[in-house]
Amino acid sequence: MIPVSGPPPETDPYQRQLAEKFANWRLTVDGLVARPTSFSLDELKRFPSRTNITHQACEEGWSFIAEWTGVPLSHVLNSVGVNPTAKFVVVYPYDAFWDSIDMLDALHPQTTLAYALNGQELPTPHGAPLRLRVPRQLGYKSFKYLSRITLTDSLKHVGDGRGSSEPAAGYSWFAGI
Repeated sequence: MIPVSGPPPETDPYQRQLAEKFANWRLTVDGLVARPTSFSLDELKRFPSRTNITHQACEEGWSFIAEWTGVPLSHVLNSVGVNPTAKFVVVYPYDAFWDSIDMLDALHPQTTLAYALNGQELPTPHGAPLRLRVPRQLGYKSFKYLSRITLTDSLKHVGDGRGSSEPAAGYSWFAGI
């Protein structure tokens, strides 16, 4: 059994999407890009996919190995035209949390926007409809329930300026393994 960390967002927008089986869900990609775009799940699934069997380690001490399928984040970023001044990718889910990774991790071939887990549609407890998978970092960097991705040159003016909502809970911004 794959452990689950935290419940799905209870926000009205997420609950509406869940009730509609994500039929009208879209991922917005904006910020320092040439072509700000909003992608449906079907559009993302038409991009080249990648399947990785990777280990996910949690800072709390549990871990698991699973097969994740999705589109490489680098492919999505290339399709919107990343501005050369972009240094960070900020991800926003349907709740108050947010996180970021640097461009090196964002462009890594294993970093994916996952829509399937172990050959099945991504289950709600694991981030449906779309989850960022960053296998080179601890599990909390693999953010669930994505709604928006923004590229920026600095994290100083995002949230509290620490690169994530996680440092307030005692976690590091960089969680490399």
